[in-house]
Amino acid sequence: MPLRYDLTLTSEASVVRWITVRIGDLASMTRVSVRALRYYEEQGLLASTRSESGQRLYENAAVNRVRLIQQLYGAGLSSKTIAELLPCVDAKVSTPESRERLAAERDRINTQIAELIIARDRLNDIIDATSRPNPECDYV
Repeated sequence: MPLRYDLTLTSEASVVRWITVRIGDLASMTRVSVRALRYYEEQGLLASTRSESGQRLYENAAVNRVRLIQQLYGAGLSSKTIAELLPCVDAKVSTPESRERLAAERDRINTQIAELIIARDRLNDIIDATSRPNPECDYV
């Protein structure tokens, strides 16, 4: 996969500003679909530039950004919540508000887990009841 160098000229010397990768390469490196990467961009979670031919180009830091986004999605956060938290991540600060937001998400997930446990227990009760056939039961 070809890496592209974008050189920025300064009065002192030429320095490498960033290494860019195309969207397909980023998708391969992160095991995320091209469609998902476009969605992240639409949601303001990921930024790209365009080549002269119009192709999306991402900084090498986008690999870690996509992995972080995937972790946050995996933790049950919505794209809106992720978008609200990313400025704190970018600034490398943890604010009381960001911790409160994460705690609220954790509480929401704990509530969902409790509800799922209740549903699982009900299913177990039904499975137990149907394992002993009863002629008066309609769902056996």
